[in-house]
Amino acid sequence: MLNDAPAVSRRDFLKTSAAAAAGGTIAVEISGAPAIQKGPGANDKIRVGFIGVGNRGSQLLEGFMAQKDCQVAALCDVYEPYLNRDRAQVDPGILQSLGEDRIPRMGERFDPPPARHKDFRRLLEQKDIDAVVIATPDHWHAIQTIAALEAGKDVYVEKPLTVTIPEGRKMVDAEERYKRITQVGLHRRSSSLYRQVHTLVQQGKIGRVSVARAYRISNMFPNGIGTYPDTAPPKGMDWDMWIGPRAMRPYRYSIAPYKFRWWLDYSSQMGNWGVHYCDAMRWVLDEEAPVSVSAHGGRYLVQDDRTIPDTLEVTFEFASGKLMVFGQYEACDSRPLQTGEIEFCGTLASLYPGEEARGCKILTPERGQFQKPVARVEPQEIAQMDGDLTHQHIRNFLDCVKSRAQCNCDLETGHRSTTFAHLANLALATRSRLEWDAKNERITNSEQASRLMDYEYRAPWKI
Repeated sequence: MLNDAPAVSRRDFLKTSAAAAAGGTIAVEISGAPAIQKGPGANDKIRVGFIGVGNRGSQLLEGFMAQKDCQVAALCDVYEPYLNRDRAQVDPGILQSLGEDRIPRMGERFDPPPARHKDFRRLLEQKDIDAVVIATPDHWHAIQTIAALEAGKDVYVEKPLTVTIPEGRKMVDAEERYKRITQVGLHRRSSSLYRQVHTLVQQGKIGRVSVARAYRISNMFPNGIGTYPDTAPPKGMDWDMWIGPRAMRPYRYSIAPYKFRWWLDYSSQMGNWGVHYCDAMRWVLDEEAPVSVSAHGGRYLVQDDRTIPDTLEVTFEFASGKLMVFGQYEACDSRPLQTGEIEFCGTLASLYPGEEARGCKILTPERGQFQKPVARVEPQEIAQMDGDLTHQHIRNFLDCVKSRAQCNCDLETGHRSTTFAHLANLALATRSRLEWDAKNERITNSEQASRLMDYEYRAPWKI
């Protein structure tokens, strides 16, 4: 841990103080928050604290531990078996609800043993921590990220960045205010293949692109996440802390852990999966934000506790004239693309990156009506194995913590991509085509949708 703090000018001090006085800081007490610090040197170990070590948090823990210059300094979780890394303690009801595959393996060996906390604020008080990894449910990301930035930590935060659009802008403002390094877990941003795909499309290899599309297919018919009664939380779970800023409600096995992804108050599948594909598509297309969004779908076929649709298709329109389509289908087995995980359709050919960025194909179209049968582009296959994208994304973050360079997916990038998911959910909720002013980040044609963009936090949580 390197504690050298650079000199802070009076002007910078006054700017920071004024921002805090304007309400930009989080109303969570972090005692002894350090001044802005330099990053660790090239040969130093980076001491990392982990907030949320359930399913995805455990995957990230494994990825960080694989890096020789990373030391696990602290763990935090509201569920004691996860915090203690003891699979034998996991509640039988959770095992029954999730199945063996969704319970982290745990049992890691730490040297030296990390500090352990049930309250993330105690972890942020540790002055020996350089960076934190946040893999909590989505409704916690804004509060914990801003608190970590305020405490002088660099931050790796999982996607989707937020559960509301205003939260994302406040996080970006905090990143700028505290001058920390940030990375959002949209790991295709660290893919060398997708960088190549971006170049091919921007150089016109497949002509002018009119539409990009992607789908997430997972047939959960008929029982989905199941139906469960309200009950007391499992032994060792701090349910009040899990709920955090959201309205208090009884515990249910179809909410936590993990299944919160199907509850709109805490997440959504548009946010969970859609944001990955929307981010990759908008990156390759060089688009920042849509000008309009429409969505269709609902809870049609799967009978479970979810509050999000089992069938959804969203269309985003850009000012450039391009369209972007994402479909989330959880009650069928359709395979809508010829190959790969995303389709970029151009006037000369179509391009298909493979699943998890494993190679790509360029396929030529059939002859169009009234058009002469001339070869426009030769079919091509790019055989490239990108490796584990999560590990590559982690490596990029750790390198940037040391160099103080911008990560592949900073908060601004993650916020803009997460906005796609929120606009899709708002369009579906209001059954309307929404017009989006990206500069001012506001919906211009629906007061109802505008009211749904944010929510009031449960006391005492604020940002």
